[in-house]
Amino acid sequence: QVQLVESGGDSVQAGGSLRLSCAASGARYSRYSMAWFRQAPGKQREGVAAIGSDGKTMYADSVTDRFSISKDNYKNTLTLQMNSLKPEDTAMYYCAARPGSLEWSSLLLRGMYSDWGQGTQVTVSS
Repeated sequence: QVQLVESGGDSVQAGGSLRLSCAASGARYSRYSMAWFRQAPGKQREGVAAIGSDGKTMYADSVTDRFSISKDNYKNTLTLQMNSLKPEDTAMYYCAARPGSLEWSSLLLRGMYSDWGQGTQVTVSS
């Protein structure tokens, strides 16, 4: 099991940028598939971006070309660079992990992940 702690959430204006980080500890991080999910009030938690243990990435259509996910296996850190933020990006953002690889098509499925952080709030105002 891996422990996950998110940081970097903030309040920004539309068009701005934020960089979220997820610090992981307690396991062989390099062998994990990782992802960012988000949940807005009254909505289901949805996958935003994911990176498999093999380095392959996947993005939700709503964030493609605006968000970028990366994983540093030496620092045990997962990062989500968010650019051109929109009010609809407002949500609690969660880091998630699971040991081993995933089919690329499953990378953004919530049920695939066993470990979750507590979340960091992102608020985008118009």
